[in-house]
Amino acid sequence: MSFEWYMDFVDKKYNPSEEDLIALFKVTPSPNYSIEDAAGRIASESSIGTWTTLSTMNERIRALMAKAYEFNKNYVKVAYPKELFEEGNIPQLISSVAGNIFGMKAIESLRLLDIKLPRWYLKYFRGPQKGIDGVRDIFKVYSRPLLATVPKPKVGMTSEEHAEAGFEAWVGGIDLLKDDENLSSQPFNRFEERVKLTFKKRDAAEKETGEKKDYLVNITSETKEMIKRARLVRELGGNFVMVDILTVGWSALQTIREECEDLKLAIHAHRAFHAAFTRNPEHGMTMLVVAKLARLIGVDNIHVGTVVGKLESPLQEVKDLYNEMTSQKFKGNELTLDQEWYNIKPTFPVSSGGLHPGIIQEVMEIISSNIIIQVGGGLWGHPMGGRAGAKAIRQAIDAYLKGVDVLEYAKDHEELKVALEKWGVSKPS
Repeated sequence: MSFEWYMDFVDKKYNPSEEDLIALFKVTPSPNYSIEDAAGRIASESSIGTWTTLSTMNERIRALMAKAYEFNKNYVKVAYPKELFEEGNIPQLISSVAGNIFGMKAIESLRLLDIKLPRWYLKYFRGPQKGIDGVRDIFKVYSRPLLATVPKPKVGMTSEEHAEAGFEAWVGGIDLLKDDENLSSQPFNRFEERVKLTFKKRDAAEKETGEKKDYLVNITSETKEMIKRARLVRELGGNFVMVDILTVGWSALQTIREECEDLKLAIHAHRAFHAAFTRNPEHGMTMLVVAKLARLIGVDNIHVGTVVGKLESPLQEVKDLYNEMTSQKFKGNELTLDQEWYNIKPTFPVSSGGLHPGIIQEVMEIISSNIIIQVGGGLWGHPMGGRAGAKAIRQAIDAYLKGVDVLEYAKDHEELKVALEKWGVSKPS
């Protein structure tokens, strides 16, 4: 007599309800296990089951079983009843559908590809406070990408050096200065001093250029410290904070989103650490899942990749991320699920990582011009300095929007010409 009941969680005739939460997995069973064996374990261990039958089980609890119901090669859809989830609790959601299941012996590898979030679940979250339109309204820029840069080297500068670099970039044409993911409050560049000096330089840059400028301030820290830092940003006239959303964790992000509602601050989401579990195509979780949860909680900007930059970012993944972040109704494919966002605003996609003026046009052709383009080394590595590097980036974008090839446009624009002489159209690796 078998004491296992994993196959009870497989029901190929099941028709999900609109209230079910759906997860799409890529499943590779261990040797001697079928895809159904593996899928039954996934549905069981992520809902009410365990390795053996239980004397405490009853029909009321059985109704809460997750069901592996659709199989397409090694892609499996699992439906979860509404009652399994606490309203408004992202950590509990991830603990459920991406908890113990990744370590089961019967599974050689497992990848959570997507989650379809039902309408009832979405209503417990605010989503982005500003979204794409609100961020553009801050700058009154509607016809081109917004431009951001991180002073380089990304750590090591003093507060004064950082602020001065920001001024040069802003005056050259950059909209947003950004702290990088590992700049917080180190001895050589303390948070409060940096922020105060940099906002003074921002104000000076606005006065000189007549353009709105702002600063993506990295507040990443322990949660109470992040709240303190966010309040300082608001006090100094900032409109944004930046958070390393994965290293601070989902609960901290939810707390900061609530705080930022009161402070009227937009959240720039940096995805540092994601590739530790998103890069392996056979195991872990996709960046799409991360981005969807971040949009749901309410980040206003999020990094989605470049395709052509220095970081690994496959074409289809970047396109799916862009479309999922910007659409109200996302149409799924073999590797993704349909998603309707209802009242949740779009999140502004950010393209960054190894960009320079010679390949920015390609980024816009692949993704869209309705993005935030962030350039680091491709600005600060300009032979004429940071201000010229910023000008070269604006010139490359102007060329694209005018329908002129970047090489042709460079003939009459010195900063762009010098940038192309150094980098050409090479793609960093």
